[in-house]
Amino acid sequence: MSEPSLIPDFAYDPPDTPLHILHEDAAILVLDKPAGLLTVPGKLEGRQDSLITRLQAARWDALLVHRLDCDTSGVIIFARTKQAQGFLGQEFEQRRAQKTYIARLHGQLVEDTGSIDLPIGSDWDYRPRQKVRPDGKPALTDWQVIDRSADETRVRLTPHTGRSHQLRVHMLALGHPIVGDQIYAPDRSAQYPRLMLHAETLSLHHPASGQRVSFSAPPPF
Repeated sequence: MSEPSLIPDFAYDPPDTPLHILHEDAAILVLDKPAGLLTVPGKLEGRQDSLITRLQAARWDALLVHRLDCDTSGVIIFARTKQAQGFLGQEFEQRRAQKTYIARLHGQLVEDTGSIDLPIGSDWDYRPRQKVRPDGKPALTDWQVIDRSADETRVRLTPHTGRSHQLRVHMLALGHPIVGDQIYAPDRSAQYPRLMLHAETLSLHHPASGQRVSFSAPPPF
């Protein structure tokens, strides 16, 4: 029996765009993922097309390290050996990997910087939603305003934990959901073509050299 859900099933229509490889060497592959493309194949019929299946068609040795939400674009890293995969997995697990995101938020944030330290857990009645809950896992996000317009705020987000939907849930809790978020602000976001959330930078230690390396991709919005 399937889990109950009141979130409408999304129509999967992945973009027909070529791979955008930012960096490759013998140990790693770094890509700029487009919005609307799953990182790995989905379980349901019609969702086999994904970033890793496209990548493996061109680079057979690509191995998964982490994921980005389907609707999120930006920097993502893959390994090319089992050793590199294990090393990079530890970079994320031990929080040595550092990421920043760019987002457009509904409304105007009053302060220029801030932090959100609220635990996050599953919203079982509305899967795949997550929500702030006292028994959730610790989650910490820093934010910094980049620009403001009449009805939006552009921010740089720095997550210090990697909870599912962390940035989306934290911005909603702040009272300023991410523009184009069909799950957490559907009544305000239907007019937008995508979720306005982009993984801008990724910094971690290289599995071969041990040196810290950084990769970036500008947001397309």
